[in-house]
Amino acid sequence: MFEEAQLYAPVTRSDDGDTTVHLGDNHPGAADPDYRARRNALAALAMDWQPDTPPPTAPYTAAEHDVWRIVCAELHGLHERLACSAYLEGKQRLRLPEDRIPQLVEVNEMLRPLTGFQYVPAAGLVPLLEFYGSLADGIFHSTQYVRHHSVPLYTPEPDVLHEVFGHGNCLAHDRFAALYRIAGEAARRVQTPEALEFVSKVFWFSLEFGVLRERGEVRAYGAGLLSSYGEIQQIAQADLRSLDIPRMGVQTYDITHYQPLLFCADGFGEVEDLVGGFFADVDDELVQRLLLNASAPA
Repeated sequence: MFEEAQLYAPVTRSDDGDTTVHLGDNHPGAADPDYRARRNALAALAMDWQPDTPPPTAPYTAAEHDVWRIVCAELHGLHERLACSAYLEGKQRLRLPEDRIPQLVEVNEMLRPLTGFQYVPAAGLVPLLEFYGSLADGIFHSTQYVRHHSVPLYTPEPDVLHEVFGHGNCLAHDRFAALYRIAGEAARRVQTPEALEFVSKVFWFSLEFGVLRERGEVRAYGAGLLSSYGEIQQIAQADLRSLDIPRMGVQTYDITHYQPLLFCADGFGEVEDLVGGFFADVDDELVQRLLLNASAPA
């Protein structure tokens, strides 16, 4: 059985200008020369993009559109049952097409009037400060590639489904968008790599893999859960902890397996109060104090 992961394949460009995405040997598309060529071409589009210009148009194939359609169809019922109301409201506002992959420029045309957010292309991994800091300006870095067609319900790395169908529906809701923006401000405010890593982990255990209680049920609000057919169904098996910022900032995680430990809020208001309050106030001194609290014996 495949398990959802969050690994970006390295991307390099040779002196001759050739772009190569280095897929791992266990990647579903590793032995597919056509898929590898597609990945290289899509990465090159992102690397050639210039800031302050529209995102490039990705020439998606019929097979890639089929993958998007299959995943959206499978997630639809799971969202109705397991997604928080704010995500469902954002999804209703954005109205992404579910029968084909939308271009990033098309998503921007729908998203920007709602909350001011827009997408820019990424070939793969974006440096931590650049990725999170850009959120303060309403910018989200997104890959444009699609998972391999042989296993449409699995991806070993964040693809356009995760970035757009997961995060995009969140970014279409004003309350979510406000949290993303203050997370970006927090990333820019802190000065040390240690503090930036702390901020990124709080983001991971909230806006990527957060859950909350709503009408007596545990529901997902993190985009990593909301874009994963397999992982969103594992919420019931997870070890649920109360929101605990010091613990979230130091908690380790294995990105190649379903998350066994999740932090559960008592409603979206608590996410805004505790997680949002942390992002609004954090600086290097606060992180040092929280690190001391996290390491203190219970």
